[in-house]
Amino acid sequence: MKYIRTYSIILCLLAIHTLGIAQKRKPVEIKSEGARQRESEFVFTEGQKFFVLEDYSKALLYFQKAAELTPENATVHYKIAEVWAKGVKDEDQRQAAMSIENALRLEKKNKYFYLLASNIYASLNNLDKATATLETMMKEIKGTEEHLFDLAALYVYSKREEDALKTYNRAESLLGVNEISSQQKQRIYLDKGKIADALAEGEKLANAYPEEPRFMMAYAELLAQTGDRTKAITMLEKYLQENSEAGTVKMLLAGLYRDNGQEEKSQQYVLDVIQDPQVNLDSKLLMVSTYSATLTQKTAPNPAMEKFVLQLIEKLEADYARDANVYIVSGDLYMALNRDEEALVKYRQAIQNGTGNYEAWQNLLYLESQANQLDSLIHHAEQALELFPNQSMVYYFNGFGLLKKKQYRDAAYSFEQAKKLSTSNPAFVNDLNTMLGDCYNGSKDYAKSDKAYEEALAYNPNNDIVLNNYSYYLALRKENLDKADKMAAQLVKTFPNNSSYLDTYAWVLFAQEKYKEARKVIEKVVQGAQVSSTHWEHYGDILFKLGEVDNAVKQWQKARESSADHTRLDKKINNRRLN
Repeated sequence: MKYIRTYSIILCLLAIHTLGIAQKRKPVEIKSEGARQRESEFVFTEGQKFFVLEDYSKALLYFQKAAELTPENATVHYKIAEVWAKGVKDEDQRQAAMSIENALRLEKKNKYFYLLASNIYASLNNLDKATATLETMMKEIKGTEEHLFDLAALYVYSKREEDALKTYNRAESLLGVNEISSQQKQRIYLDKGKIADALAEGEKLANAYPEEPRFMMAYAELLAQTGDRTKAITMLEKYLQENSEAGTVKMLLAGLYRDNGQEEKSQQYVLDVIQDPQVNLDSKLLMVSTYSATLTQKTAPNPAMEKFVLQLIEKLEADYARDANVYIVSGDLYMALNRDEEALVKYRQAIQNGTGNYEAWQNLLYLESQANQLDSLIHHAEQALELFPNQSMVYYFNGFGLLKKKQYRDAAYSFEQAKKLSTSNPAFVNDLNTMLGDCYNGSKDYAKSDKAYEEALAYNPNNDIVLNNYSYYLALRKENLDKADKMAAQLVKTFPNNSSYLDTYAWVLFAQEKYKEARKVIEKVVQGAQVSSTHWEHYGDILFKLGEVDNAVKQWQKARESSADHTRLDKKINNRRLN
């Protein structure tokens, strides 16, 4: 019994000693937990810094470290999910889903957690889970009814139209008749062919906000689109009686009367709109542009409409003389009417007023190239290149003007720049190669010229311009005449009555010293209706080689009559021989 009692005393002493140790260690454990919390807050803050800087990989490392330190912190898991959700891979979204689920397990009263979760599930195409998440959020958290619209949108996207309609109805019951619900319901009803229901929704929205004309106008447009244009017009006219200054309503009425074939009433409203200072200029220009498009599409002239539209644009030019857009629309109108000279004037005015509209510049360059106004074309193309240095068509027009002015090297540079910018447009590159062949021939860079022509023919072996120019220049150089003969023969076979192509073939034969054959071909040309000075001169050269000197001189004299340059021909005529 003695040592049993001793043993009990020892156990008590041990217990007291252990308790003392435990009591001493407890503050150490509390300090360690606090330290982890402080460290977690620090690394989380660092993660936030990198997140704001959009360095998401570093942000993720810090957030994950914070999660290791405080795994029960819902916000940390939310931020990890937010980072993963930035990724584009499905695996990123799956990681995001795992993290946001951890956040929601720990905290069920934060709406941002639910919203992120719904977005993540939607990105994974798990639309059922996305919608269920929003439903749960609205049950758990009061005041989140505004997200009924997000829920309905998900239902629409997942083809659950009936659920979408119910959700929009819930939104209306809580928030009242509203634009989003009404318009989306109208779209759903129209898609399902429920015209009456769609119209009822449109009318309900218009009646709920009588002071808001756009809802009434939307309802009128829906009426017109679904076949009741007369009711739409009646409703708009009634509105105008009470709101005579409503310019947008007049615009809509103008269109409806026009669609109804009541052109006179339509034009009266158009004039009202054009003259109304309360209507913004963009709306007015849109109306004029609509007429321009109509005139472009019409096969037969409509003088009455043309006169009316010109009246509109003249009014706008008078009221907005410094606005570049007015002159752009004016230029477009005159182009639609095939009145290119007036269009040129308008586009130049737009550019003087400082437009940066690329299409206006391009139209100006096109019209100047067509009018052969080369100095103006080159000047404006160089100006345009300062504004649009990456537009291949501007380089093209610059090159076109320079080529016509026989500034071959500068022209070639512009065409080469256009070519670099047009690799995705092989047809245009083909046109550029054609022009480059002409440029390099003019600058006597014959190897580059031949290369450009060969590239053009590789794209289109039947390119008649290339076949003509290439074969003619080879004949002038007396190089590769067999190839020139083959190309020219192909050309006249395809175009047997083209005087220019026949002349080229005759000249290739001349270069080959096949004078009798050349004579047969050139005589087809001079017997035709379109005979140029060059044709008569070539005919004379061929006759000279055949020994018919007197006849040759007669042809040279005919050539001189229609030639601007007499020097060469006078020498041939006076010397009675080829130079």
